[in-house]
Amino acid sequence: MAKTHQVLTAPAPGTVVPVREYDDDQKAKLHALQEYADTLLLPESDPYHPWERRWLTKSDTIPRYMRAAKWDLEDAKKRLKNTVEWRRDFKPDLIPPDEVRIESETGKIILNGFDKDGRPLLYLRPGRENTETSPRQLRHLVWCLERAKDFMPPGQDSLVIIVDYKSTTLRTNPSISVARKVLNILQNHYVETLGRALVVNLPMLLNFFYKGISPFLDPVTRDKMRFNPDLFELIPKEQLDADFGGDFEYEFEPNSYWEQIVSYCKVAPDGTRLTDDVPSAQAPASNDAPVSTDAPASTDTPTAADTPTDPPVHATAPPVESLQDQDAIE
Repeated sequence: MAKTHQVLTAPAPGTVVPVREYDDDQKAKLHALQEYADTLLLPESDPYHPWERRWLTKSDTIPRYMRAAKWDLEDAKKRLKNTVEWRRDFKPDLIPPDEVRIESETGKIILNGFDKDGRPLLYLRPGRENTETSPRQLRHLVWCLERAKDFMPPGQDSLVIIVDYKSTTLRTNPSISVARKVLNILQNHYVETLGRALVVNLPMLLNFFYKGISPFLDPVTRDKMRFNPDLFELIPKEQLDADFGGDFEYEFEPNSYWEQIVSYCKVAPDGTRLTDDVPSAQAPASNDAPVSTDAPASTDTPTAADTPTDPPVHATAPPVESLQDQDAIE
């Protein structure tokens, strides 16, 4: 493939997203959790109400929390309530792009491509760290997680994180304290969102880092981690970055990358989204037919450049409070 600045925004043609099916008992618990979620919803007079409703009524939210709780309804309620409270404080769906843009300038986190199950690929390269430790780094990571959810094709609710330690040093590697904060967010507030965590090029020098964070990894997250796996078994060559042996010769350019992601995901300057992206209440979908990502009119792999670039119409949203203390997110 020729070298390109274009971001891949759809899985390879022919990709079929695996389907989850639920039995009658599970459907009843999903319904019960949705009814509970309705009782948590902020009043309509609250400026954050439409964004909270948007998240609570997404088709994947209730099933993810039910699966994370292993179908224990009371545990699922506690988990859901915990995340609702966190989202009201952190407002992950309303982070203004310019607030975190500086964190993207070196390509230390890049959203680009999909695995064989249609999961978006989120590349983390600690060796490209360009800023000092701060709450903004965590907000940038969360902003990227939200964009990865925007990239998910219908029926898919998880992503793949590829951590590349090439050129990483003790100075650029995140501290165990920061890693704990990241794990807290990922494991508690993006439950069942991590499909796989693939760690490559890990030097012996940094083995202590994973020993240090191991006590904070829940068993589900630990089971999803693979060290130096065969990436070709998991990701189509045409979707895998050439840095890892794939055929996709993506060349990172910060302005082009950022503008493509913001445009494709229709994120307004103040962090809001399209007004028609705030849905009415609905029950979570289940037992859907298999979802194929084939494009009927073209066999080309879509890129961000293929999407409309008209500025989105957006609603007014409350300002996002800055975090004065890193521990505030724990």
